[in-house]
Amino acid sequence: PYMQAFGHTVLAWIWLDVALAALNADASKSRPSTEGKIMATQYFYHYELPKIAAWLRVVETCDMTCADMPEEAF
Repeated sequence: PYMQAFGHTVLAWIWLDVALAALNADASKSRPSTEGKIMATQYFYHYELPKIAAWLRVVETCDMTCADMPEEAF
């Protein structure tokens, strides 16, 4: 879960960069592609970014269920 949370954090920065670059190139949002990039960024921030909190809660609890499994059980 920790790597998923870290990966989504990185993707959030990338989407922010994409949105800002689109706005720098087309501040009036006159191109459909600019609006598409802005909407894709909003989607990621609204639906994907909140998953980070759940993933980090798993790490925070320090549950050892998987680590305590004996190697022979695999």
